[in-house]
Amino acid sequence: MANIETDIVIIGGGLTGGVMAVALTSAGLHCVVVDRQAPPEQLTPEFDGRASAIAQAPQQMLARLGIWPRIPAEESPILDIRVSDGESRLFLHYDHEEVGAPALGYMVENRHLRHAVQQALYAANGGQLKAPADIASIDAGPDSTVVSLAGGEQISCRMVIAADGRGSWTREQAGIQVTAWDYGQTGFVCTVAHEHPHQNVAHERFLPAGPFAILPLSNNRASIVWTEKEPAAAHIKSLDDSAFMATLARRFGDFLGQLELVSPRWAYPLSLQFAWSSTSERLALIGDASHAMHPIAGQGLNMGLRDVAALAEVLTDAHRLGLDIGAAHVLEGYERWRGFDNMLMLASTDGLNRLFSNDLPPVRLARDIGLAAVNKIGPLKKAFMRHAMGQSGNLPRLLKGQAL
Repeated sequence: MANIETDIVIIGGGLTGGVMAVALTSAGLHCVVVDRQAPPEQLTPEFDGRASAIAQAPQQMLARLGIWPRIPAEESPILDIRVSDGESRLFLHYDHEEVGAPALGYMVENRHLRHAVQQALYAANGGQLKAPADIASIDAGPDSTVVSLAGGEQISCRMVIAADGRGSWTREQAGIQVTAWDYGQTGFVCTVAHEHPHQNVAHERFLPAGPFAILPLSNNRASIVWTEKEPAAAHIKSLDDSAFMATLARRFGDFLGQLELVSPRWAYPLSLQFAWSSTSERLALIGDASHAMHPIAGQGLNMGLRDVAALAEVLTDAHRLGLDIGAAHVLEGYERWRGFDNMLMLASTDGLNRLFSNDLPPVRLARDIGLAAVNKIGPLKKAFMRHAMGQSGNLPRLLKGQAL
């Protein structure tokens, strides 16, 4: 006999899993979140170090779920995006006023977002957190699933949601295969303070080694996402802070004045990965457990939040109809809804990285002309902007700012 009975067990209590729990409990479903790590008492800058670009549609979902108001005022709106190819004078410029939106998106430090999600989950009626806790086994049956924890506790549920990241143990136990490849690139992440205001403009520069993004944060700061190929990446990783900043400044330029490193530095190997299926017996994958992409467009977390919105709607609608939320025909609806969108984004980010991470003159000329053409063709440009804002495709209710 299981110690706990609930509707859903979510494995992984990070950003995606946490938002999933808040969404489900807001719709009247009960869930238990199991995470290997206990939430830190204080989310210092050293906790994560990254900042996320939250597109407008996912921001509307976070606001609807009561998460966004819990984020400190440090979030920074992205009013403009400027995309350029190295030193070329041709560029692509997105302006929020062209689509009549208050912002194209928002930059939020992950530690602030994580804290807001935790607080919303603690306040939720119907949510429990088991952390730190290791899972011993997951036994899916025809009518229910039993999740056994390493300490001996058992949780009986109608389905499991895997939100345990790229190396998902849950996905592996379910026998779901993945396709993956390494880019031979490293992503360096840090925060810098700068002398002049950034005017809430995000810059994406395509350099031969990979993209270099300057993303606006509050208080004259910027989040840097800097891609380098090996072996140069290994050399940069070995530099002390002074030499690192000198190297970064050569790529950054002087348009924002003097720079100062105001955070630790992180380095992440970059790769693409996707699961052959996002569902199995009484199981659904979300976020990086299902798909992990190159950060070239800053869409990784946004795609995970789109998973959350779609799965929450599928499960909520099934629950209200009195259906078995873990049944195969219910989960197939989620697979169909998210499959094409995820594959399109994976292919797009992979293609963009391959297209721009080289310096062949004919290719460089073609892409520069392409950027300039999109910049001049109004309807096409607006379509790209709405896609970047997360407003394209068949949107779930939460992404429209509507209640489940």
